[in-house]
Amino acid sequence: MKRLFALLIGAVIALAALCTAPAAATAATTGFSVSGGRILDANGTEFVPQGINHAHVWYPSQTGSFAAIRAAGANSVRVVISGGRYGTTSAAEVTSVISQCKENQLVCILENHDTTGYGEDAAAGTLAAAAQYWTSVKQALIGQEKYVMINLGNEPFGNAGYQNWTSATISAIQTLRTAGLTHMLIADAPNWGQDWSFTMRDNAATVAAADGNTVFSVHMYGVFDTAAEVRAYIDSFRSRGLPLMVGEFGIDHSDGNPDEATIMSYTRSTGIGMLGWSWSGNSGGVEYLDMANGFNASSLTPWGERFINGADGLKARSPQVASVFGTGGGTGGGTAPNGYPYCVSAASDPDGDGWGWENSRSCVVRASGGTAPNGYPYCVSAASDPDGDGWGWENSRSCVVR
Repeated sequence: MKRLFALLIGAVIALAALCTAPAAATAATTGFSVSGGRILDANGTEFVPQGINHAHVWYPSQTGSFAAIRAAGANSVRVVISGGRYGTTSAAEVTSVISQCKENQLVCILENHDTTGYGEDAAAGTLAAAAQYWTSVKQALIGQEKYVMINLGNEPFGNAGYQNWTSATISAIQTLRTAGLTHMLIADAPNWGQDWSFTMRDNAATVAAADGNTVFSVHMYGVFDTAAEVRAYIDSFRSRGLPLMVGEFGIDHSDGNPDEATIMSYTRSTGIGMLGWSWSGNSGGVEYLDMANGFNASSLTPWGERFINGADGLKARSPQVASVFGTGGGTGGGTAPNGYPYCVSAASDPDGDGWGWENSRSCVVRASGGTAPNGYPYCVSAASDPDGDGWGWENSRSCVVR
């Protein structure tokens, strides 16, 4: 999400010449992988990222946002961090962010915001510098491949110098691979993420040939103000077997009115990942992009209501969590929404606080009523959770089924 947005480019998207992305040799990973243009999790189960962006770097104290985003129905969260432009997110803080994602069964998409608008914004950093940041915090990343995707750099070029996107992206990928980072990588488009020049669209196959575990991310704002443009761009990747997600989009924008209805419906029907911008904290005239007023999950904005509760929104989609988090069920065993295992026996919780101790670690005791460790009430009835994702709806708010 850029602070100053480029002018709307009145370009009509045309399909690129069809071709099949060649297979690429990529470092072996124990985490997410690409197969046939689709994302697979570590268990080989297809995973479609569907979630919300969270501006962590500017609001590091808003840790409750992770549980709130999960309660909204998301299975992933794109987290804004920084390698220096907005203060440096340390390895310890990266570890903390990943932990909060995992506690809430959210796949953690970490994005370095330093590169936003490079070539046009003098304060922006290069993809090469972003790659060096990722290697500097690799101790927090290695071992988390099942739960983390690395978004190389947010909107890495503005509307100047974007012709270098392909070579800069490949070079950044190589830096991470050489450092031993085998995670799924996400490459944002240039032109403030909107790729009106079709630079990413037309060169994605080249990047995929260099690294077969990279997903491409387009940000859909004013450039994508018609259904035809949205569908044509998505189809250009699907037809070539190239993995794509819509990493950001909103209900309105300073550069035009994006067609959020088509973005939401078409990503849903085609199985393409999508993450809305953003949970809360926008400023500079784009406050309408907040989904929650003042980080309050009980006070959704019009955009929040649309994205979460509207047609093709998170509640309607009911995204499946990554299979690596496991599932609950029965009277014991499985994994609770906060990432801890359910206790096999309620006797593991002698003080009745909802937490037990089994197999040398904490576990969650299933019960009815009360408050879960993540601050949400426990559901009185398991029938409140018809889709079996561990979250129910009672008394006009989300509750945890256990």
